[in-house]
Amino acid sequence: MKKKLLLLFIYLLTPFLLSAQHEHHQTSSGINQTVEPQPLLAQALRLSEALNFSGNALSAPDLKRLKALNNNSTGPESVRAIQEILDPYCLNIIGINPEGRVKVDRGLAKAVLIQGGWTSFLVKINNDAGITAKLEAESPNAAKPYHSPSFEPNVKKENVVTPGQVANRFAEIQMYTNRPLQPNLSGLKLEYAVVQIYSKDAGSREIEIGYSIGHGSQDIGYRNTTPILFKVKPSVKVKFHVRDDDGSPVMASFLITDSQEHAGGKFTGIYPLPSRRVASTDKYPDFFFQPQIYRSDGEDVQLPPGKYSITFTRGPEYIKETRQVIIPENVKELDLSFQLKRWIKMSKLGWFSADHHIHAAGCSHYDSPTEGVDPKDMWRQVLGEDLNMAANLAWGPSWYHQKTFFTGKDEPYSNKKNIMRNDVEVSGFPSSHAGHIVLLRIKEDDYPGTTLIEQWPSWTAPVLSWAKNQGGVVGYAHSGWGLEPQEMVTKLPNYVIPKMDGIGANEYVVTVTNNLVDFYSLGDTPAPWELNMYYHTLNCGFKIRLSGETDFPCITDARVGQARSYFKTDGVLSYDQYAEALKKGKSYVSDGKSHIMDFAVNGQQAGSNESELSFSGKQTVKITAKVAAYVPLEQDETGKKTAATPIYKMPYWDIERARIGQSRKVKVELIVNGEAVDAKEIPANGDINDVEFSLPIQKSSWVATRIYPSSHSNPVFIYIDKKPVLEKKSAEWCLAALKQCWKMKEPNIRKEEKKDAEAAYDAAAKVYQDMINEK
Repeated sequence: MKKKLLLLFIYLLTPFLLSAQHEHHQTSSGINQTVEPQPLLAQALRLSEALNFSGNALSAPDLKRLKALNNNSTGPESVRAIQEILDPYCLNIIGINPEGRVKVDRGLAKAVLIQGGWTSFLVKINNDAGITAKLEAESPNAAKPYHSPSFEPNVKKENVVTPGQVANRFAEIQMYTNRPLQPNLSGLKLEYAVVQIYSKDAGSREIEIGYSIGHGSQDIGYRNTTPILFKVKPSVKVKFHVRDDDGSPVMASFLITDSQEHAGGKFTGIYPLPSRRVASTDKYPDFFFQPQIYRSDGEDVQLPPGKYSITFTRGPEYIKETRQVIIPENVKELDLSFQLKRWIKMSKLGWFSADHHIHAAGCSHYDSPTEGVDPKDMWRQVLGEDLNMAANLAWGPSWYHQKTFFTGKDEPYSNKKNIMRNDVEVSGFPSSHAGHIVLLRIKEDDYPGTTLIEQWPSWTAPVLSWAKNQGGVVGYAHSGWGLEPQEMVTKLPNYVIPKMDGIGANEYVVTVTNNLVDFYSLGDTPAPWELNMYYHTLNCGFKIRLSGETDFPCITDARVGQARSYFKTDGVLSYDQYAEALKKGKSYVSDGKSHIMDFAVNGQQAGSNESELSFSGKQTVKITAKVAAYVPLEQDETGKKTAATPIYKMPYWDIERARIGQSRKVKVELIVNGEAVDAKEIPANGDINDVEFSLPIQKSSWVATRIYPSSHSNPVFIYIDKKPVLEKKSAEWCLAALKQCWKMKEPNIRKEEKKDAEAAYDAAAKVYQDMINEK
């Protein structure tokens, strides 16, 4: 009997002995030395990205220490250093013993939450079993785990539980497993995870927190949970009163950050917490992939008491300002007023802003419970970035849902100052390999005889022709993709043949020869790649106009209108007037921080009289423009970083690249047949400058002005003795690029369409060859 009791005692004690053995792997200071440094450091860097995105970033000193470790060779000392950095941010320490039993202890992080908001903490995991299961967080004080549609694509809308629907429970808890993290444990002996906690109540609240790795993982003695007494800071309804420079109520952009004690150090939190924003269910459709939010006059945001930094602006025509705000305790509501300041008002000068390429679905957008967001959610972005005109394009992702918003008319909430219409980008379609194309002002969005994307043509010319025949204005998107030269050069123009292996303006070299293209997009790909192709086709006499775009939120998800067009109308602002301005070239491309207005040759502005002037014999022409630019008086760290970044890396178009050194000046260049032949410096202080050039013209040429790479005018064509504009070296380049394009695209053109495509390529080749042969 005694022997049986002894065996039973040993059996019951074994898990505790194993657990103790596991705990012995840590030093007396809690440092685990059983993991290799390289994978631990790689995971630590991903964690810092995740925390930054979640709004609870590592402190600046800790981030600096972590990056310093990454720059040095890793060794055993790195394992200790990483834990010394991350452990103070840990709410819990989890131990998984060799039998897969989970034990939970309290970590070093301060137990502070925000009423009505989500807070992120780290969790340290000593995984002695090498488990690779999914780690789940749970609490009897929480409702069933909250599923964010942006991270759980299989969750149906009707099953989504939002904080406002929680009954009899005040908290919610879940593991954050979005990129760059993974939903499952890695199996390393030591790793970290991110847990997020929400409380609908304020005050002191005890939350029992537990973790599991599946059925049967609970530790003997019920040690897989731990009670934590949280201080939940009450939130205040902060009502924004937002006024434009003229005193009118307006929508604006707000970046709200705090600086508060956390885990013994400082961190910057972003409000509302980006990773928990859900456009389809929240009161305001704030996007999780943006740090800023958009609020109109009279709208609000929930903030706990504390000190905040609020940066507010409304697009590039405004001066960005920052205010320090204290949200007091013991108040339920607070009113804050924001007066916006412009450095320039382009609409007052007769110029209106536009972005012809934004999306409500795909890329950074939500996948579920809706396919992307509704156009009305994009409308807030358009207003908040001061866009007068926006084309919200349906494309491959969520095509069948998003096309339900297409009417061929303006969105009903458009007004006299701001207009948005749903149009189409042919992307994710059979022709996409040859170049994505934008179809503006179309009346019908289904290609004739098709009901499915897969039935559309497999090259671009038929689609362009169909769209133009119904009154559409068409062009290629994100032009530079595929136009990267096979030898890296940035000179303009250059004669290195591009790869033609992308989805930008690749087949443009074909379709430009038969008048199927109205505009060529700039602003969202590297400027040398975009402009080189464009300059060469102008040098062959083709008169294609420029238009600015962002491809939001794909190429950039920072904001709409990061690159844009400014255009003049011949009448009342309308989508038709915008489309006609693009066709005529009565516009210019800009990042909004520099402007080339009223560009003219001998008084004739670009976009008037077909942008053409004719002369007999050699001439000296007068070129004029009103030019304005704005950079801050002192170049900040962001500006310095942008200026030092290679031009083929983002941000592609930005005035900080044009700033002369660290001065407050930029250079306005005169471009003739692609070459910069003269330049004038102007102050970038917001003043409007009259810029003038005198240019001797000996042969037919096109001329333009630019602040590179911040703004670019449309060209004006000058004909001498009725001769066409022609640079034979550019024709040779175009012919070689055409042949490379056929080589790359032909395999993806359907067999039944290949004959017509080959004929079009051959016809284009003849056009270029005739130019080369011209005497």
